[in-house]
Amino acid sequence: MHKLKFFRWWWVLISIISLILCLLIYATVQQSIRAGANDPQIQIAEDIVNSLNDGQKITDFSSSIRTDIAKSLATYVVIYDGGGNALTGTGVLDGTLPSLPKGVFEAAKANGEDLVTWQPQKNVRSAIVVVPYNAGFVMAGRSLREIEKREDKIFDMAIWAWLFIVFISFIILYSIEKKHK
Repeated sequence: MHKLKFFRWWWVLISIISLILCLLIYATVQQSIRAGANDPQIQIAEDIVNSLNDGQKITDFSSSIRTDIAKSLATYVVIYDGGGNALTGTGVLDGTLPSLPKGVFEAAKANGEDLVTWQPQKNVRSAIVVVPYNAGFVMAGRSLREIEKREDKIFDMAIWAWLFIVFISFIILYSIEKKHK
């Protein structure tokens, strides 16, 4: 009976350790993918900020192209004045330039940039970067729809890997247990 408990405890221990490792791997990969979702926006926002600080006019960034951020995967830009009011941009939500919470502008001003997962409406999630410039702020964003699909697939893979490890370890330990009875 003592040997029987010993093998069961090993199975529980393997199950717990493998769960922790699978979740750790998932979290590491998920954070890497999510952090990478900001890279294009950082580059775009910083380039526009540098141009504005070098004297380029806001009207030079006006465009007739509009990206409906609720539907499109395209990267979009909105330029705000110092009070956080939208001046111009390519990203629209319900036909208008989106407004951001004041705290985003405060954090960007305090830290030199603010990287945020922004959800202005249900089922509309964007990775946005807000960077201050001498007369306001530049926000660059893009949808997280495809990123979140990848994250879901990685989570599913981690769970299936854990279940496989639990199943295989059960079979191995059960066969060892049978031999020692």
